[in-house]
Amino acid sequence: MGFNSAAGGQVWNHFYRWQMNLDTEDTIMQNISPKVQNQFAMLQQVQQQLQTVLSQKTQYEMAVREAKRAEEEIKDAADDTPMFMSIGTVMVQKKKEYVGQKLTEKVEMLELRIKSLEKQETMLQGKFEQLQAQIKSALEGKGAPNAA
Repeated sequence: MGFNSAAGGQVWNHFYRWQMNLDTEDTIMQNISPKVQNQFAMLQQVQQQLQTVLSQKTQYEMAVREAKRAEEEIKDAADDTPMFMSIGTVMVQKKKEYVGQKLTEKVEMLELRIKSLEKQETMLQGKFEQLQAQIKSALEGKGAPNAA
């Protein structure tokens, strides 16, 4: 539904009238109660935390894919094939079995971290949605435009 429809036009007109009454961002914040300002600041913090968690989760998922690819390569190699592991800045020759074991441990550890991050993500999303609803409710109670 576009702004040409009756309902869309009403929302647009309401928003335009509301926006015209506000001179600057400072005026907007002055018209909002300190409680809502605090909730908005908390919402921004939660959003940043959520972005950080999602970024870490993506990095761990990439590392899991990389380690699983390495595991597959090792499975296809002969038992006497020379294997090397990076330990810090040094490459060290290790037995196939040892390298495979270390990769499996790495995948398991990363998957545990991903599960932990998923729990944090779910918690933060719930908190974000709760704060968003509280702010929306408070703003609608003051005659702010409907976000629909």
